[in-house]
Amino acid sequence: MTKLTRSTDATPSANNEKDYSKYFDFSDAKIVSEVDGTTTVRIKGRNIQLNSAPSYKDEKKRGKEEIQVHYDFSIPEELRTMGIGKHYLIQTYGCQMNEHDTEVMKGMFEEMGYTATADRKQADVILLNTCAIRENAEDKVFGELGHLKVLKTENPDLILGVCGCMSQEESVVGRILQKHSFVDVIFGTHNIHRLPHLLKNAYFSKELVVEVWSKEGDIIENMPKKRDGMRAWVNIMYGCDKFCTYCIVPYTRGKERSRKPEDVIAEVRELARQGYKEITLLGQNVNAYGKDFEDMTYRFGDLMSAISKIDIPRVRFTTSHPRDFDDHLIEVLSGRGNLVEHIHLPVQSGSTEVLKRMSRKYSREMYLELAAKIKRAIPDAVLTTDIIVGFPGETDEQFEETMTLVKEVEFEFAYSFIYSPREGTPAAGMEDNVPLETKKRRLQRLNDLIAALGREKNEAMRGKLVEVLIEGESKNNSNVLAGRTRTNKLVHLEGPKEWIGTFVQARVTDAQTWYIKAEPIGSALDEAVS
Repeated sequence: MTKLTRSTDATPSANNEKDYSKYFDFSDAKIVSEVDGTTTVRIKGRNIQLNSAPSYKDEKKRGKEEIQVHYDFSIPEELRTMGIGKHYLIQTYGCQMNEHDTEVMKGMFEEMGYTATADRKQADVILLNTCAIRENAEDKVFGELGHLKVLKTENPDLILGVCGCMSQEESVVGRILQKHSFVDVIFGTHNIHRLPHLLKNAYFSKELVVEVWSKEGDIIENMPKKRDGMRAWVNIMYGCDKFCTYCIVPYTRGKERSRKPEDVIAEVRELARQGYKEITLLGQNVNAYGKDFEDMTYRFGDLMSAISKIDIPRVRFTTSHPRDFDDHLIEVLSGRGNLVEHIHLPVQSGSTEVLKRMSRKYSREMYLELAAKIKRAIPDAVLTTDIIVGFPGETDEQFEETMTLVKEVEFEFAYSFIYSPREGTPAAGMEDNVPLETKKRRLQRLNDLIAALGREKNEAMRGKLVEVLIEGESKNNSNVLAGRTRTNKLVHLEGPKEWIGTFVQARVTDAQTWYIKAEPIGSALDEAVS
């Protein structure tokens, strides 16, 4: 039976401004029925079908149950015509993993007969695929739900859904049930493959359907995907076991589960056959790939070595945890070929003491040694990173250590953020004692430094030849093409639209802070397998 009492795990610390506990007050809920493990309750005049609900307590567990791999995924015949004449729209927030999940859901929609649309008023189904890594990401989603309520009022048959990482949080689901009951379906990160069935339930029951698995699911292979463009995401593993104190991901994405090497390699080979120019291997911590295998010794370096032999022009990966970045992987990457010279290596802080409070499990010195080792093996490697400023207890001196580390490593780009507590994480219970104005000032200084380093590195590229994969038109000027170098530098150049999707050799003519300008000297041969 689903408990309708307030969860003690969701009670915030005294330091949090928001009282999340109020979202679990189901005192006005009435149980309508309990059939086959599904509890139907009535809240604020609407029936809610609770197949399963999120639980902070369960999400913290790392069970020893063996993860099963399923190859028999299929959409039932009776659901393959459900979307004929209907349109779907998925709005995606957050990381590349969410982008990949959206590709999978698009694939299922298309197999059910739906057609994609960018027009909300034309859509019969709108899904918000959400991110929970920062509070402002959640605020955006709830703001969006406010706008969508108007559409729902105008079109009662519209199906509105919330999925992704936010749905794995008790406080979020509770808030939707209490404050946004016009939503029709809520599901999480572990049961995306259940989308066709959940849509069917929402359509025909006219109830709000909630199915969020707190125990991570098995690995489902052979799900359809709808990819756009010449680049493709390839998921190699799920979940994270690092439990950094500020991070909600280990709870929303579950424990580490690696796909079998033969399944990943088969997918990459098929993408090469289809003519994709670039793939990005995805995982919350790709360096941990294979650590969960019990029947073989096969790690991320082994997988990269195998993929380097596949005829696809460029191979990237994200994201890395410094703790698991081993010498074998560096050796494999130094072989280059289709393995590009760009490594995203989140550091989060340059202070050993702050890193310890973050439970990052490496020191400042260990990170600097790793960065130096990478640059010795790959001298022209471009390193980018993630940095959090204003973590609880961060002193001025500790922030200065971050600044000096950034200078020493010479990062050419960084995603930088002000710390905000995430309910359910250990850091949420720490005293958030860095004033907001101090956080903002530190962030500005950090961003100024990163911009200066990026501009300096771009200036040094003047006159050099680069290989550019043309991705499309520039966002600000349709007469200019935009593409990326092997090191992931954004390039603007002039040329015919026919170059989109091809490689072009170009000479750098000008440097800006976040991109470079180049002059084409010829189009490269199409290296992808036809």
